Amino acid sequence: MEYYLKPSAIRNLKKLPRSVQRRIFEKLDFYTRSENPLRFAEFLGDKGLGDFRFRIGDYRAIFDIKHNKIIILKIGHRKDIYK
Repeated sequence: MEYYLKPSAIRNLKKLPRSVQRRIFEKLDFYTRSENPLRFAEFLGDKGLGDFRFRIGDYRAIFDIKHNKIIILKIGHRKDIYK
């Protein structure tokens, strides 16, 4: 399954240190290359944020799935992402 970063997620990512950015991309690649990426995801009850989230250390990637593509909506630290 492929993933696509929305412009808002790219802006979130640019604010993070390079080492964190690298770790997030490595994890996203790992998750999306697996047979069933949703086994690593958690369903979000609040539809205002997105449908699912990936946990990447202290960071979270909020995403939706459309047409067999993972669309990353937002990336941020766990203390800030749900606000």
